Amino acid sequence: MVLKTMTCAEAAQQALREAMARDPSVVVVGEDVGRGGIFQQYKGIQAEFGPERVIDTPISESAIAGVGVGMALIGLRPVVELRVIDFALCAMDEIVNQAAKNRFMFGGQGRVPAVLRMPIGHWSSSAAQHSQSLEAWFAHLPGVTVMCPATPQDSYTMLADALRGEDPVVYMEHKELWAVSGPVDTASMLEPGRARVLRQGCDLTIVSWSAAVRVAEQAATALALEGISASVIDLRSIWPWDRETVLADCARTKNLLVVHESVQVAGFGAEVAATAAQVTGCRVSRLGAPRIPVGYAQSLEAVSRIRPEDAVRAALALFDQHNAVA
Repeated sequence: MVLKTMTCAEAAQQALREAMARDPSVVVVGEDVGRGGIFQQYKGIQAEFGPERVIDTPISESAIAGVGVGMALIGLRPVVELRVIDFALCAMDEIVNQAAKNRFMFGGQGRVPAVLRMPIGHWSSSAAQHSQSLEAWFAHLPGVTVMCPATPQDSYTMLADALRGEDPVVYMEHKELWAVSGPVDTASMLEPGRARVLRQGCDLTIVSWSAAVRVAEQAATALALEGISASVIDLRSIWPWDRETVLADCARTKNLLVVHESVQVAGFGAEVAATAAQVTGCRVSRLGAPRIPVGYAQSLEAVSRIRPEDAVRAALALFDQHNAVA
């Protein structure tokens, strides 16, 4: 075990640096990557590996993604930096119709081993076009893996795993987690698609991912004071998602609450809840953001944020409904 304290940004830098040192086919392409990226997730990388491998681009996300697809098809392993997921919407044709489908459409003759970095989530005082969580869009897309790290350890291990893949990975780091620090074991390996169980309870299963994992943890602590023992599971990977771990816990607790920052309507939490209810028969509830654009003013932005007390209320309502029926 080799433990170091790192921020999420530093952990991601380390994973990328190691991959680039090991494999000369790993390259970075995107806006401002030479200056470290807007979240400093590339700090020092161009100085170490040169502008031929850390390539600054014009402001054109469709061109960036298209170049990344082309690089992958000729044998490179591009890290395609799209700044924030909101800007990735300008490159949806390249991602959806080219990167995701190439191996299928051409009988495996082409592969697109690209890591598409799309920071998600609220970004304080950044309003509607810079604060979206659209992981459900990409979970719906055949041909891609979708990852959502929540800790510095996962920022290191999951990015390292993504950089070893043979197909496109939509890699979603939260915009407000970059400065979060914690222990990182650089000798640790990740079992792809495996969820992380933070705590195990006997009354309720709370499933979450990305920044909402902290909300789930705080809610579980508060629920313990109400006499409700809650498990907390961080999915980590949205697709594939760890059905085995989630369903086993739901079968034991008989109650599931899915908590996510993205809009609740048609969010990925619906997939988790529906699967759990269908397979285990457990009671389910979902908590996500209202279907409104994120406001710029703090008072409006707050309406879109999911808080621990919201999760506590949702959990208590789930038990109240059960008691009313019983």
